[in-house]
Amino acid sequence: MANHKSAIKRIRANATKRLRNRYQAKTTRNAIKKLRGTTSKAEASPLLAKVVSMLDRLAKKNVIHKNKASNNKSKLTKFVNGLS
Repeated sequence: MANHKSAIKRIRANATKRLRNRYQAKTTRNAIKKLRGTTSKAEASPLLAKVVSMLDRLAKKNVIHKNKASNNKSKLTKFVNGLS
């Protein structure tokens, strides 16, 4: 167990951040699945913008790696552009 006041506070802060990161990452994954499930381009385009924004935010906060965010954005954009 931590002995210093600052270490105890750090443990609390890390636990809070971990929960927030997990929630945001899971929400993003669900949004990606929803986007992949769409069949019309008109429906997918606004959803793509939202998902790209979420991925950028996660990469900026180092929840996911920036290259993973780029790969996801690229594949999803290709998917949406392929829809008719």
